[in-house]
Amino acid sequence: MKTKAEPRDKCEGSDMDEARVRGAQERLIDGLTATRLAQTFKALSDPTRVRIISALSHDELCVHELAACLGMSQSAISHQLRTLREMRLVRFRKEGRHVYYALDDEHIHDLFNQGLEHVEHD
Repeated sequence: MKTKAEPRDKCEGSDMDEARVRGAQERLIDGLTATRLAQTFKALSDPTRVRIISALSHDELCVHELAACLGMSQSAISHQLRTLREMRLVRFRKEGRHVYYALDDEHIHDLFNQGLEHVEHD
């Protein structure tokens, strides 16, 4: 019985298309931008934070509403929101004694939806 060969992580030949390498280098993002993007994905690597983003993708919610929605304590939600705020993924506004959170901008909404479409795609 034949099995499908696994792709190898290294080339077997030494031929290289210099023009493709130069083109890739010209489009390569710089180190600082790569670090900031990696930090954004790291912030989104936590399931609780992703669920908070999911809850906020439709409407703004205050901390106690998020806590009730996710079945967690307000303290735990506040801790996760701090990380999301620091990464500029969510923003907040105060109204009296309530602090309402929303996605920072449409980029975050789009990022969440594209990621969701990817994992739900067959």
